[in-house]
Amino acid sequence: MDPHSAAEIFPHIRIVLGTIIGLGITRLLMTVAGVIQHPGRNRASLLHLLWVFSILVELVLFWWWEFALYDIEHWTIGIILFLVAYSVILFLLAALLSPDNISEYAGYEDFFIKRRRWFFGLFAATFFFDTVDTLIKGAHHWDRFAAAYAIQIPLGLVLCGVAIAFGDRRVQLTAVLLHMVYQAFWISMFFYSVN
Repeated sequence: MDPHSAAEIFPHIRIVLGTIIGLGITRLLMTVAGVIQHPGRNRASLLHLLWVFSILVELVLFWWWEFALYDIEHWTIGIILFLVAYSVILFLLAALLSPDNISEYAGYEDFFIKRRRWFFGLFAATFFFDTVDTLIKGAHHWDRFAAAYAIQIPLGLVLCGVAIAFGDRRVQLTAVLLHMVYQAFWISMFFYSVN
C-alpha cells in the first residue's frame, strides 16, 4: 500500500474509533447529568464519580494518542480490528459505569462493587491492548516512554487483581486514586505531543 493510500485510510479509521469513544464519553456525561438532575433517584458515590472522571480522561487520552497512528504506512485488517476492539473495551468500561438501570442495587457504588470483576477484568485487558497499540506505532514510539512504560504494565495488572479480589471501599478508593495519579503523571510527561 503506498503512503497516499495510507493517508486516506487513517481518517476513516479515526472516525470509527472516535465514534466508539464518543459513545463512551456520551454515556459517562449522561450519567453525571442524571446525578445532577435527579440527585435523590440513585445514590451518588465518590468512588463511582472518581472512576467516571478517570475513565472519561482515559477515553480522551486514547483518542489523543491514536493520532500517532498517522505514521503507519501499511494498514492491515488485523490492525484495524485490533484498534476497534481496543476502543470497544474502553466503551464497555464507560458502559459499566453508566448502567441503564440500577434499581436492584443500593446505588452506583453498590452496582460498581458488585460488577467490579467485569470492570477490572476489562481494565486489565487495556494494559495488554495498550502494549500492542504502542508496538503498532513503532519502535520510536515505544522507546520514548522508557522504563516507566514497562513498569506500568505489571503494576496496573496487580492493581486490577487487588481490586477484583477486595470489594472493600478503601481498597477501591485507593485503586481509583492510584490510577488518577498514574494518569496525571503521563499527562504531565507527554501532554504536548503524540509522537
